[in-house]
Amino acid sequence: MERAQGKRNAKMLMVFMCLLFIFVDRIESLSVTVNEVECLYEYVLYEGDTVSGNFVVVDHDIFWSSDHPGIDFSVTSPGGNVVQDIKGTSGDKFQFKAPVHGMYKFCFHNPHSTPETVSFYIHVGHIPSEHDLAKDEHLDPINVKIAELREALESVTAEQKYLRARDARHRHKYLLLAAVSALQVIYIRRLFSKSVAYNRV
Repeated sequence: MERAQGKRNAKMLMVFMCLLFIFVDRIESLSVTVNEVECLYEYVLYEGDTVSGNFVVVDHDIFWSSDHPGIDFSVTSPGGNVVQDIKGTSGDKFQFKAPVHGMYKFCFHNPHSTPETVSFYIHVGHIPSEHDLAKDEHLDPINVKIAELREALESVTAEQKYLRARDARHRHKYLLLAAVSALQVIYIRRLFSKSVAYNRV
């Protein structure tokens, strides 16, 4: 009887694990594993372009204790100046106007020894000014409005990706809690079934 219950518990655990893998979705951003320092590069074509994005440490709530310092994020311009600096966080959004054109460096610093998976999204937007239009392509103001609408749509898309990454992080946390709870129930049932058997003898 005890052996049959053990097999049933093992089957329940296998079904639960299969469901766990089914419900875990992919994140539609770039995933980066940060051991100590990990840097990514993005080229900005025009001075004054808007650079925006977000990042989320995917497994933050699962493995971090309350005293974990978080990760640091910095953006460095082609001239070596720090344009953006965010310290000790599990995720954030950023946006800035590029002071110069060129290659920008986006770095994550993980002060802990445990590797962290970071979901990262970046967008470089360019809205031509009327001065650029007269100089380059002689386009009318309607094209400026089209570019502004395109950037607004990109902003909404970036927000959706940020929220999806946070959703995945929370889903991992809840699934882990459910798994731990199920294992605790199985453990307690086995404990009481053994103690009842000892009392009968």
